[in-house]
Amino acid sequence: MGEEVQIGATAVGVKVNEGVVLAAEKRVSYGFYTLSKTGKKVFIIDDRLAIASAGIIADMQTLAKILKLNARAYELDMKRKPTVKAMAKLLSVVMFSRRFMPFFAEVLVGGVDEEGAHLIVMDPLGSLIEDNYAALGTGAKVAIGILDAAYRPDMTLQEAKKLAVQAIKAAIERDPVSGGGIDVAVLDKNGAGEEEIKLQLTL
Repeated sequence: MGEEVQIGATAVGVKVNEGVVLAAEKRVSYGFYTLSKTGKKVFIIDDRLAIASAGIIADMQTLAKILKLNARAYELDMKRKPTVKAMAKLLSVVMFSRRFMPFFAEVLVGGVDEEGAHLIVMDPLGSLIEDNYAALGTGAKVAIGILDAAYRPDMTLQEAKKLAVQAIKAAIERDPVSGGGIDVAVLDKNGAGEEEIKLQLTL
């Protein structure tokens, strides 16, 4: 085996009573080679569900498409939207079925349903862990430190968004393969919203 090549990315999720925030930086890199500064790693699945990923961009896009198609098919068939846990379980089965040639992606599944807000953390083999906050990718060690220090379950959704962005910014400053800007998805009972945050260059 040769030296491991890291696929750069940082993604974070924060769950509060009002909803869930998912955020990820935009740089697409392979090792220390930057392929793009405009990659998308946060995907809105429907107006109550989104995912954020760290890993190979093609695998992230494939998993998002699989989830989006199945969520739409479920809604058409059952005449109601699937729960967050049901979609996470479906994605878990898809990822585990490829365990011998796995998707190179860690995934955060976030959303709001009748049971409330959910944030589910998944590794490349589809293991499921529900948590209040999480960080994935090469910048996760830095990002989780920010989340650990400041997270409160009673935060407002806007405070959670600010914390998620702060965690991604901290990771970008210290992780050479993360950067390019930040994509944010905010989900609550009223729906899902997306925002791109451009970073100021400092000389």
